[in-house]
Amino acid sequence: MTFAAVDVIRTKRDGGVLSDAQIDWVVDAYTRSEVADEQMAALAMAILLRGMTPAEIARWTAAMIASGERLDLSAVSRPTVDKHSTGGVGDKITLPLTPLVAACGAAVPQLSGRGLGHTGGTLDKLESIPGWRAALTNEEFVAQLRDVGAVVCAAGEGLAPADRKLYALRDVTGTVEAIPLIASSIMSKKIAEGTGALVLDVKVGSGAFMKSAADARELARTMVDLGKAHGVATVALLTDMSTPLGRAVGNAVEVAESVEVLAGGGPADVVELTLALADEMVAAAGLHADPARVLGSGKAMDSWRAMIRAQGGNPEAPLPVARETETVRAERDGYVSTVDAFGIGVAAWRLGAGRARKEDPVSAAAGVVLHKKPGDPVRAGEPLFELRTDDASRMPAALAEAVGAVLVAEVAPGPRALVMERIA
Repeated sequence: MTFAAVDVIRTKRDGGVLSDAQIDWVVDAYTRSEVADEQMAALAMAILLRGMTPAEIARWTAAMIASGERLDLSAVSRPTVDKHSTGGVGDKITLPLTPLVAACGAAVPQLSGRGLGHTGGTLDKLESIPGWRAALTNEEFVAQLRDVGAVVCAAGEGLAPADRKLYALRDVTGTVEAIPLIASSIMSKKIAEGTGALVLDVKVGSGAFMKSAADARELARTMVDLGKAHGVATVALLTDMSTPLGRAVGNAVEVAESVEVLAGGGPADVVELTLALADEMVAAAGLHADPARVLGSGKAMDSWRAMIRAQGGNPEAPLPVARETETVRAERDGYVSTVDAFGIGVAAWRLGAGRARKEDPVSAAAGVVLHKKPGDPVRAGEPLFELRTDDASRMPAALAEAVGAVLVAEVAPGPRALVMERIA
């Protein structure tokens, strides 16, 4: 059945409900370039303003899955389970989590992305490891999942191509915030990936895409329902992203911190969230392993090394080190009251760790290393944070962002829960 794109746009513009046939047609026609970018942009804005019913979102997601291939993981004997984070600052959790859950007996097919703006990208972090490659064929992906149990790579061109095209359009038309389009974008790729279970880490706070718990809860609920409707056991955790995760924000610095976690150390918040998500993933996969015990045994580190080597990387090679550094020190005694995730994320981006456009290069060595986190006591002259970059001209703008993000007060702030809520 063929429709006029303008009629589909008008239906949603006027608050109507799109039929299954309209949704199937417009997603397919846009993928094949029969619906123009300006028409899909208008429809996306109408969706942002008018919303979608759960049935519309489910059908839209199914249409995006149908626009491409669906991976077949039947050759993998282990139960499959994946994790997706909505993105944040210092969010390196995929790096220790994937090999940890694989060491617990699951197969973890982790299709990841790149950073944009103040949020980091898992692929950018891993590419700071000499030799590591993000692009795998479907055959390599399945073989590594079968043999190693863990793979982190870029999504292939054939997976949900409608999403790839629509995502780029949303980015330049002010429609990224539409919850129906966020949910269907994430879930179409995860369902097409073929995983049997999925755990979602939905970030809340200044460094997150969702600033309010209410919006994050709505997004999480929508995605959990979509997963279940498509036969993928799905659960979501709402987690705090008002402060960066860990002490390292960037690419190589986050890899180094992830390796510390796998070696039995690392910052307490990174370990806490890694284990919380691992517990959910192990349970979703129907396994009975104890992730904390597995992490302490060293098996997760073995899994990490095997995963990196399988994709051409050298897990023993030195990581890139920045040529220029600047340390900022406290001007008075007190307690660190705030380390704003957004400000630190922007500072890391300005240092070269992130990109303004998808095609921009990133610096492996650039980033921010925090010496103090909220609640830590500090004396005048003690280091608060360190900026790292290969390009000294980037330092002043980054410094302005970071200085405003770290505040010292006379009284320590109250504790904040890292895991705020569970939605299943």
